[in-house]
Amino acid sequence: MKKFTLYLLLACTFLRQATLTQAQPFSLESIKTYPFPNELTSSAQGSRIAWAFNEQGKRNVYVAEGPDFTPRKLTNYTADDGQEITSLAVSADGKWVVYVRGGDHGSNWDDELPVNTMGTPVPPKVQIWSVPFAGGEPKAIAEGDAPVISPKSDRGTPARIAFIKSGQVQIAPVDGSSTAKALFTARGTNGSINWSPDGSKLAFVCDRKDHSFIGVFTDEKTPITWLAPSFAKDHSPRWSPDGKRIVFVRTAGSGGAPDSILTRKPHPWSIWTADVASGTASQVWQSPKTLTGSEPTTHGGTNLHWAANERIVFLSYQDGWPHLYSIATSGGTPLLLTPGGFMAEHITLTRDKKWLVFSGNTGPDKLDIDRRHVVRVPVDKAAMEVLTPGTGLEWTPVVTGDGATLAMISATSQRPPLPTVMAFGKGTPKVLAQNLIPANYPMNQLVTPKQVTFKAPDGTTVHGQLFEPAGGPSKKPALIYVHGGPPRQMLLGWHYSDYYANSYAMNQYLTSLGFVVLSVNYRLGIGYGYDFHQPANGGATGASEYQDVRAGALWLTEQPQVDATKIGIYGGSYGGYLTALALARDSKLFAAGVDIHGVHDWSAQRAGMSLNQSDRVEKSPDLEKAAKVVYESSPISSIRNWTSPVLIIHGDDDRNVQFSQSTDLVQRLEKQGVPMETTVIVDDTHHWMKHTNALKLGNATGDFFKRKLMTPRQ
Repeated sequence: MKKFTLYLLLACTFLRQATLTQAQPFSLESIKTYPFPNELTSSAQGSRIAWAFNEQGKRNVYVAEGPDFTPRKLTNYTADDGQEITSLAVSADGKWVVYVRGGDHGSNWDDELPVNTMGTPVPPKVQIWSVPFAGGEPKAIAEGDAPVISPKSDRGTPARIAFIKSGQVQIAPVDGSSTAKALFTARGTNGSINWSPDGSKLAFVCDRKDHSFIGVFTDEKTPITWLAPSFAKDHSPRWSPDGKRIVFVRTAGSGGAPDSILTRKPHPWSIWTADVASGTASQVWQSPKTLTGSEPTTHGGTNLHWAANERIVFLSYQDGWPHLYSIATSGGTPLLLTPGGFMAEHITLTRDKKWLVFSGNTGPDKLDIDRRHVVRVPVDKAAMEVLTPGTGLEWTPVVTGDGATLAMISATSQRPPLPTVMAFGKGTPKVLAQNLIPANYPMNQLVTPKQVTFKAPDGTTVHGQLFEPAGGPSKKPALIYVHGGPPRQMLLGWHYSDYYANSYAMNQYLTSLGFVVLSVNYRLGIGYGYDFHQPANGGATGASEYQDVRAGALWLTEQPQVDATKIGIYGGSYGGYLTALALARDSKLFAAGVDIHGVHDWSAQRAGMSLNQSDRVEKSPDLEKAAKVVYESSPISSIRNWTSPVLIIHGDDDRNVQFSQSTDLVQRLEKQGVPMETTVIVDDTHHWMKHTNALKLGNATGDFFKRKLMTPRQ
């Protein structure tokens, strides 16, 4: 009996210790201490690089220079004030760093307007700043956006910055020695400014709503040259190395009789080259008039460049994957540079215009389809090399002006993203600024997500990342995480977007609380080919992607470690839409949900669906059917079945999803008596520009799921 009692005491002690080990989650505040880098760029000469760091809401510019690449903080903004840093650039000679502070440049509208997360009586400005690379006090150049530094200085005078203000082009010296002034005035909304190689001319796009032109400005005495003006929409002007020609993309102008809304149609595009002196142009290439031949919508769009050896390079989905192609400037058959079942994104051309470098979900490991690695390929030969194979993730590559060093951002499942350098070609990566990871960041407590796949009812293979906590009860509550976008892909580690790095941190935090988390890469997302990215009946035209989300939840119910009665769902933006759709259609499957700035009524959000044709005699032939499909694809159409509790979160300066989407849903759920909690973030946007606001919604999410899905401890 004494032996039995001893064994019982030992067993109880072991179980208690195991429970304590599992029951010590880290805080959201600790994992969110990671510094997040973006805007990585390099100078056209030498070995200078620059990037921005977001350190718990305090955003600053950092620089480094070869051969040591020791990071150096160049600005000193000390407040979590919601002011982002974008358009970061280093002058060609490496002497100046230029950036924009303010705005919300991931928005669908009003991205250039100030963001006032602090609620100050006088809102901050969206301004262009410059600071010497060597160090010094930053100087406000002007209010404006999208600055482009001229490539050369004239007779010792400082380089010039061309930029956009209120749809017109202005100019100022990079050192702020004189005030900004209008460079020229052109009717319409002007943008996409691009200096000629010698800095003597400026190409730009003039958008006149149903059509757009490519213009070339020379000086205040010379009339603007319009390149082959037509009834089309022209965009993406790129200069030839000698500055005599420009390559650009042409698509159809607006108009025509109303067509079917629900029928998928190709959106062809073509590549043209123009003589700058005369303005005459000719077509070099026409895309296939197929769905896959349509103008690509992945990062950078067509990614058009005028490369070395009289080659033009671009991206196309025509073979079912977003791949890079090269074609002679005289035309002919394009050369596929990057064959294989993967995508190319974050594409840049080296300064000598001989190489393309990009991040791709490819490599020697079969799991690489859910990662990113840096790849290079010559502009005139299909000789691709994966430069950073392994279990880590690498993205946004740039090559220094001297061609010697590849700079990128790298991460692992545990280590957060940091700037990294290596020899351009083969070399050992050197991770920079590791000292900026705070001591309380829970590096060793983060799990490595596992790649899982499962089948949707129609046979589509769906990828997911499974986060599993150690220890705890044998049956755990589980959560489905659905990303936004929807053209996004969650990865087997930290993400390259600050919004989804926040989601990755949240998934790790929820796992530490004891939840099994499945992040579902549903169709409409990128990384798995055209048919997955652009499926039939997706989104507002049928929500075919929802079956992937539901299949993920059913897959969870079959896992031995999951309590099938306690499965929740959460997501932001498009993920908020799918969360609301899941709760409205399947409250018996989803026991609770957190809907973060989601779409709930497509007819109110998507003006592009052209459902409002009451003022036209001509109407789309399937207008009535389309209106019905759009309604049935919206969560509000199934709200009568919604019984599960929900937390609704929205920032009221959202510039991606209208705040009214949540206001409307709240009224509907209140009327139906659905258990509901709400959190409103005043004066913040879709991207949680203020760090403390991201913590507020994250902690609210974790607390809600603990209360709704976890058994209280006795």
